[in-house]
Amino acid sequence: MNKRTSRTKNLFKILGICFIAGFTLSACAQEHKKNEARLNTINTIIKSTVLLNNQQNLIPLMSLEKKNIASVDLGFSAQGVLDSLLNKYTKVSPFHAANYKDAATLDDLEDDLKYFNTVIISITDQDASNLRYQNFINSIAKSKQVVVALFGEGNGLRAFDQLSAPLLWSVQKDADAASVAAQIIFGGIPVSQKLAFSYSGKYTAGSGFSTQATRLKYTLPEDAGVNADDLSEINSIAAEAINAKAAPGMVVLVAKDGKVIFNKAYGKHTYDADALADQVSDIFDLASVTKITATTPAVMRLVEENKLKLDTNIGAYIPKARNTPMNGIQVREVMLHQAGFIPYIPFHDYIKPADHSSDSSAAFPTKVADGYYVRKDYFKDVMWPKMLNAPIKTRGSYVYSDISMYVMKEIVERISGAPLNKYTADNFYTPLGMQTAGFLPRNRFSKDQIIPTENDLYFRKTLLVGYVHDQGAALAGGVSGHAGLFASANDMAIMYQMLLNKGTYGGQEYFKPQTVDMFTAKQSNVSRRGLGFDRWDPDASKHYPSELASPQTYGHTGYTGTCVWVDPSRGLVYIFLSNRVNPGVTETLSRLKIRGRIQDVINKAIDQGKN
Repeated sequence: MNKRTSRTKNLFKILGICFIAGFTLSACAQEHKKNEARLNTINTIIKSTVLLNNQQNLIPLMSLEKKNIASVDLGFSAQGVLDSLLNKYTKVSPFHAANYKDAATLDDLEDDLKYFNTVIISITDQDASNLRYQNFINSIAKSKQVVVALFGEGNGLRAFDQLSAPLLWSVQKDADAASVAAQIIFGGIPVSQKLAFSYSGKYTAGSGFSTQATRLKYTLPEDAGVNADDLSEINSIAAEAINAKAAPGMVVLVAKDGKVIFNKAYGKHTYDADALADQVSDIFDLASVTKITATTPAVMRLVEENKLKLDTNIGAYIPKARNTPMNGIQVREVMLHQAGFIPYIPFHDYIKPADHSSDSSAAFPTKVADGYYVRKDYFKDVMWPKMLNAPIKTRGSYVYSDISMYVMKEIVERISGAPLNKYTADNFYTPLGMQTAGFLPRNRFSKDQIIPTENDLYFRKTLLVGYVHDQGAALAGGVSGHAGLFASANDMAIMYQMLLNKGTYGGQEYFKPQTVDMFTAKQSNVSRRGLGFDRWDPDASKHYPSELASPQTYGHTGYTGTCVWVDPSRGLVYIFLSNRVNPGVTETLSRLKIRGRIQDVINKAIDQGKN
């Protein structure tokens, strides 16, 4: 058994129940009545959890890009659940005091925490009076931002009379209390309860601070007014897709009103009998969803900063375009796919033997796949000139073109002075707490966590795992405006909840509401498109993106078998990730309308919940 499989099995053993990590497992079908009872239990825990010492408004945690967070377990039995939920919001590294038992003090543990500036400490009431633990907490709190989560009877509070750091107290010590505490710390769940009794000179009756919900909550469908039984058809549609070989596996995530109510993985990484099972944390090649998750947000930010003007021509931003057919085309036309660009250039067909090598070197630095390196400046010398000088044939008409986002990447990088992958990570993914989203995932993650796409028999002659499927994006070095982004479903949910919130998430404003409204609304007289974003199609015969999608719906699909759709009228974020191009390209996913049918199961469930 490999380490990942073992770790996954242990996590399921720890979680035990469907709700805790935001999962909806098949065993949870027809669970509506059980969910209602369970939700009552969870709400009781929320209503009895008290936040103390929050005068500085440190909870919910903010400015995640400035934090390196550790979670320290001082003997809490449900620590696995707590850590699992904490890691839904940002990377949190776990430490366990039990691993330091031989030391008379916890100096070794404290030393291991030297690179962390924020430490979440879990402790139970029976250990609160342990001087070894008290000294450790007080020492850590001198130099780091500390959050203490105390579980058990309130008598344990008096041990923290000298503590000035935030203290979250729950009378419960179980997995539910752990999941609630983690979500309160990051703003997934608001808290408002006060102490009913005085427990010490500091923690007196009436003490307690209130917070607001600022991030996603991981909960049951019933918490968002949806009957879990009404979502069960997703399981059968996913099974149909896998049986029809539309894709070997997939992940579906549903968030309603800022609450993740369904997040489930189906199938395997490939059709091989011994392939790894898909996990909700797996990382997928998003293909053209890159356009609205990387390039378009960068454009939105630069437009807001008045550094980029939609009605200025390309030549004003790209000097090399000034003596080409592109020169006079406006940025707005590019973002609407009305610039007249040809749809696609098969750059890989122009590769000559002298252009690539099986080994990396100064002359061949660009890795396109395992054992495939392209010569230096191939994009600059070959690809970019072909795009700049391609004929402009359909200007003013809607013709979907990947060249549009190659162009926008160049504009973004020229204005910002940063590569697109660094700009998006620094401005969006890291501060939002997105851990997997980004380009070039093989530089950051093991192959086991990345879903394989095509077994490329024509160009790269290898199974693509963590190298972008799109050939042009690969030849450009894996970072492109139209493709190359990889992410997990949870990271996508974070990004699109921020957009559904009109630009705000985690207490930070990423965009002004009017910017989100402008880019996501219909902006064209000749197509359904927004600026960068795809949208609901008013042609009823197309049923796009699904039969029941509202006219407000915006998002995008990806060639590899992905999509994200946001429906503000329903408070919905819908994520579908698959590798339908494995082992080779097939149209079965689209022919069976798998993505749209799942979307309509969700739409029906939400609409029925309103009745």
